[in-house]
Amino acid sequence: MRFPARGRARTERGDRSRFSTRDLVSEATAGVLQRPARSALTALGTVLGVSTFVAVLGLTATTSSQIDSRFNALTATEVTVEDTGGDQPDLLPNAFPADADRRIGALNGVRAAGVYWPVRLGPEDTVAAVPPGTGAAGERTQVVAASPGVLDAAGPALAQGRTFDAYHDDRGENVAVIGSGLAARLGITTLDTAPAVFVGDHAFTVIGVVADVERKADLLLSVVVPRTAAERIWGGPESGERARMLVSTELGAARQIASQAALALDPAHPEHFKVVPPPDPRSLRGTVTSDLDELFLLLAGICLVIGAVGIANTTLVAVLERTGEIGLRRALGARGRHITFQFLAESGALGALGGLIGTSLGTVTVVAMSVVRDWTPVIHPTTVVAAPAIGLATGVIAGLYPAWRASRIPPAEALRR
Repeated sequence: MRFPARGRARTERGDRSRFSTRDLVSEATAGVLQRPARSALTALGTVLGVSTFVAVLGLTATTSSQIDSRFNALTATEVTVEDTGGDQPDLLPNAFPADADRRIGALNGVRAAGVYWPVRLGPEDTVAAVPPGTGAAGERTQVVAASPGVLDAAGPALAQGRTFDAYHDDRGENVAVIGSGLAARLGITTLDTAPAVFVGDHAFTVIGVVADVERKADLLLSVVVPRTAAERIWGGPESGERARMLVSTELGAARQIASQAALALDPAHPEHFKVVPPPDPRSLRGTVTSDLDELFLLLAGICLVIGAVGIANTTLVAVLERTGEIGLRRALGARGRHITFQFLAESGALGALGGLIGTSLGTVTVVAMSVVRDWTPVIHPTTVVAAPAIGLATGVIAGLYPAWRASRIPPAEALRR
């Protein structure tokens, strides 16, 4: 026999009833479409949760790819050489030879190399754009003594002027290169008037303003002067502030340069130098992205929980509103499991619908962000496949209690309401 509309079930062989898949789908669809506004709001939580899930995983994969490419191109082409001075560093304040730039530059695969160290200033020495004694307050800023190769290895983007070269270094010229931020604080806006910065009582003509660097970003906050001028005025590197060398290499040559640098600098005493090869970019990527992964996945989980609570609440309200309908179906032969399956199908349909929409929104978010940032979007296929399934699972789990509650309603009591 057949039940009336909104409850087709069939009885066969006496009192055995059967609720076909076709009946289940049609009844669940009718239940969802009966109140479309409520269904849309119910699915909204799942949409937000699933879209956040897809966007988080997609953006994480995309940014990880960008981190890999950038650090492969920059970090993997940088070698640092530290002056340790061997067993008696106090007797050898500077182990780097005078022609250290030339020795390392002669190695195959080296783009630029230079020696540098921070200058130890006096307690009263400040950096200012006017001579001392004028009453103007200066500021405590790091002064770096560097060979010409340091600025070349750092990859500067000049806002004005130029960097100093071997001519300035050989003659010990009092010239300086400063960052654009420091230039703005000192009031230096143009180099046409040959402005100077005063480090204590010593004047240095500013010949270049650097807007950005690829490596060693602290140079942007420093006054960089030729090492020969620094040695003449303040002396060489002191104990605890030993010199270092920055080496820029061709892509793929850094490991080889790292193995040769100490011998090239001093074949008789390579132990005077500690060579630091480029780090593994994968470990850096993992450190950068792991915390963001946990944070945003927690946010996605919270959205899914909110969506599940919304589906459970709406399904439970629907059970209460349709008590009479449930009682009629039970009286006509529908079993408790048929009622359970119907409400589970409705809540699962809402979850699956939210999962599909959320997957689409998350994918669009990843693509849009990649286009804005000029990145290549990366979304793993497993993420796109799993996201709608997560929405479906959320809907089914949320509907377990309301469906069980509906199946436990006694037919006689339901018909009396």
